[in-house]
Amino acid sequence: MTSGISRRARVLAAAVGTGVLVPLVAAATPAAAATPAVSCTSAKAGLATKLKQDITAALATRKGTVAVGLYDRSTNTTCSLRASSAYDSASVVKVTVLATLLWDAKKHNRYLTDRENTLAKAMITKSDNAATSTLWKQLGMTKIKGFLTAAGMTQTKPGANGYWGLTQITVTDEQKLLKLLTAKNAVLSDNSRAYVLKLMGQVVSSQRWGTPYGVPSGVTVAVKNGWLQRATNGWRVHSVGAFKGGGHDYMITVLTHGNSTMNYGIATIQAVAKVIHKDLAAS
Repeated sequence: MTSGISRRARVLAAAVGTGVLVPLVAAATPAAAATPAVSCTSAKAGLATKLKQDITAALATRKGTVAVGLYDRSTNTTCSLRASSAYDSASVVKVTVLATLLWDAKKHNRYLTDRENTLAKAMITKSDNAATSTLWKQLGMTKIKGFLTAAGMTQTKPGANGYWGLTQITVTDEQKLLKLLTAKNAVLSDNSRAYVLKLMGQVVSSQRWGTPYGVPSGVTVAVKNGWLQRATNGWRVHSVGAFKGGGHDYMITVLTHGNSTMNYGIATIQAVAKVIHKDLAAS
């Protein structure tokens, strides 16, 4: 293996002097640019194939870089695309902040204070940034990293210098968090889980876009979205959601960047969400 690489390196080095480097690089481009494929598995016959086809089709004409995660407990169905790719979290990290607060309170055998409750509600239901900064600072990096370790969210890197919105997140870790919120576990108490889901169920109507799009009637929705524009990679637009009803218990994470506008990112997420809800409802 090593000799093959070094031989190629020698060929490339020699090519620089002869002006044939361009064709060599061009020949290598198609493989390097290969788009990762959606992968799905399911205990329900035919469901994985249908989801893979429909999610792929939903993304076929969309620009930007999209990561997708789906897990449905009821049919043991999982779909993923770019599950380990890192994205700037924007406001999606606010669910992690609240989970950390509750995890830490549980460790100290205490309830949240009235002030903490007020900040938590503003942070989740209205995506209040000032409330988030206050809680982020109160918790500090040691507690935040402590929760991430306890939750097994090994791919999440908290933003430095108070920039919580630049926390690096992945689909894998966001799905781990949603799983913790939606089933009994040793990390978060049942009361804590219910509290987070309640607030995610009370998000103001103007921020309920994204993963809930196309959800069947009678299915409960818990959602948190994030959006942030930066000089590189355009708009980051993300949505995480937990859904229960109609014989299903599932969670969806869609992370995107490279969007020209916030609305473009929202439309991409909703195209994916719509087919997931439809395919699960039909299964």
